[in-house]
Amino acid sequence: MVLYQEPLDSPMRVLTIYVAQGLACVFLMFIAYKILKRDRKRLNLIFSGTYISAAIGLIINMIYAPIADEDIVLILNYLTNFGIFYSPIFLVVFDLILLKSEKVITTLKQFAILIGYGIVMFCMIFFVLTEDWGVSINEDTEWSPVWELPFFLYLVIVESIAVGPLLYLSFQIYQKFEDDQLKKKWKYFIFGFCAFIIFMYAIFFSNLLGQKIPEIRTLMGGIGLILAIAGGYLMYNGVGRQLEK
Repeated sequence: MVLYQEPLDSPMRVLTIYVAQGLACVFLMFIAYKILKRDRKRLNLIFSGTYISAAIGLIINMIYAPIADEDIVLILNYLTNFGIFYSPIFLVVFDLILLKSEKVITTLKQFAILIGYGIVMFCMIFFVLTEDWGVSINEDTEWSPVWELPFFLYLVIVESIAVGPLLYLSFQIYQKFEDDQLKKKWKYFIFGFCAFIIFMYAIFFSNLLGQKIPEIRTLMGGIGLILAIAGGYLMYNGVGRQLEK
């Protein structure tokens, strides 16, 4: 069913999607390009996967923003969520390789982790198809996604499946470093992915509370831009530059 209210009637929504998120998307793709430019070995590919996955999610978000077909928008929003919230699992695999080596974390194990997490993420579709539990995007929500509490809780749990091990593994790696310069670089990496994760949880709360507190979307849009760019840069500065060599 096509609804006739223009999805981009709000100037603030245009600024949030095409300026704030657009800038973040361009920056993430640029960092991925820098990492892959010198070398496309497995470690580089996995690390850059974090940036590419999040950027794809933002690109899909920009594609569906002007569309006024409820069914199409709902599916594209699902793909947006998948791209953005799938991205941390690449850092988990990256940390495992650094901590254990590629001989222990074999290609098969790497794919098993990535595919397994992908299946868990895919299960979002069951919430999306259940309106009372999932996501609403239509004229009544002014074409911004509104999450129901069950969907919010599901994504918090799923994201924590990646975030918990990521924090643990990162601190394990940090403790193994004896060189102060390496420790300093790894701190940048930890601060970077923490900023990136906060950006993701900010989206969660924005989509849960955005309809009741409209100002929260504007606030999270500005904060999200800062966190995404700062987090991406700190991770790149801490680890990505070394991967280029």
